[in-house]
Formats: sequence, structure tokens, C-alpha cells
Amino acid sequence: MITRRRFSALAGSAVASLAVGSACRLEAFVPQASNGRLKARPRPGIKTTASGRVPLGFGGTRDGFLQMPAVIPTTPMPLLVLFHGASSSGDRQLARFNQIPSDAGVAVLAIDSRYQTWDAVMGGLGPGYGPDVTFIDRALDKVFSLVSVDPARLAIGGFSDGASYGLSLGLINGDLFPRIAALSTGFIIPGEPRGKPRVFMSHGTADEILPIERCGRVVAADLRKRGYDVTFREFTGKHEVPPAVAAEGFQWIAKK
Repeated sequence: MITRRRFSALAGSAVASLAVGSACRLEAFVPQASNGRLKARPRPGIKTTASGRVPLGFGGTRDGFLQMPAVIPTTPMPLLVLFHGASSSGDRQLARFNQIPSDAGVAVLAIDSRYQTWDAVMGGLGPGYGPDVTFIDRALDKVFSLVSVDPARLAIGGFSDGASYGLSLGLINGDLFPRIAALSTGFIIPGEPRGKPRVFMSHGTADEILPIERCGRVVAADLRKRGYDVTFREFTGKHEVPPAVAAEGFQWIAKK
């Protein structure tokens, strides 16, 4: 398993330094530490009533929203829980994909981390799942009351720090998320895995932030060794998600 400690030792990247350097906030996470398990579940018999952009409306400057596709089906639909990179937001992360999620027919729950990055990423040298997991659970519970979600096409993932967090949380909650999309991931945070979710990964061969030879390739190999079905797309590029790769990822989520 590629842990946060091992990643920091191997990569020595700016992102790793940022997250580990944020340990001054660690005390905010440790008392609330959890095992990363989510309780919310899709609800049978729900009729989709959401459309457009639906703010979570939980208060504060760090919130999130549900973005529905332009065409909403009458049948259960795919949903991606999307996590942004360090010092970003759900709105900025989703905007980078433009119309790709809508074209694929995927609803997206884009969430803001409580602090500049995700709880267990900041607390990667010790227990760290806590306030973000609580917020995600609350957000999912709301979305499941508004959207008829296909449990077989429920995905979790993100970009950069959000990819590492989504991948790690997805493995812990593999009985909820059968699909994980990790774009330019760095590492896996320790946790007790459940289920065997399928994983879509992408990584630039010239990534200067999270080098592919120390991060993406190593994580993909580790997951395959542990029996996970991994689709890994390497592309010529840096720390980014090219439109063609993003389109493939969202189509992978939407596919029945």
C-alpha cells in the first residue's frame, strides 16, 4: 500500500510538503478521527427532482453543490462525488471539465474540503478522517433525497490531493462506491478496505508535482497486486486532466 508517509519519503513533492507542513492544523482532526466509513445510502423509490445547480446550503464559505446534467433521465442515473486538489474548491475543479460531465449524463456532487485540503491528507502522518467525512455524509444524504441514483454507477474520486483522498475513501467504502476515478493521484491513505470497486486512473508522464514513476504507476501496480480492476491511462502532459482523458473517465462512470 502506498501510504502518506511512504509517498512523502519517495516523492518529496511540493504537494506532499504542503500537506505535511499543514500539521499545525492536525489537532483539529485527531480528536474527531474516524475510520472513514460513510453511512448515507441511495434510497429506493426516489424520483429525481433536482435540476441545474443545487447548492448544499449548509452554511459557511466552504460548502459544495450538486450539478445535474442538461438531460435528466427518468431512470436511476450515475453520480460522481468529486474532490478538488489542494487549495482549490469544488466549483473550480468541476469548471475544468466544462460540459464533459453533462454530455456523459453524470450528476456531480462537488464538495469543498473543510480546510485547504482534505482531513486525512493533512493528517496523513496519523489518524485523520473526521470533519470532511462528516460533511460528505451529510451532503450525500441530501443528494440521495433529490436524485434517483443508480447504485451500480455511484463513483467517488477527484484530482491530485482529491484523487488520493477519493481513492482512499473509495477503498474504505467499496461496498457503497463500485467505481473510483483517481486523476493524478499521489498515494493511498491507510484504511480497512471493503468490497472490490473498479478503478479508473490517469496520470501525465511529465507530471512535475506528483511524478508518475513514483506515484501513479506505483499506486496502479499496488492496486492490481491486491486484486483490483484498474484502468490506467498515461498521457503526454503534466499535472492536469486533458479533455479526452476526462471524457473517457466520465463515460467510464456512466457506462452500464
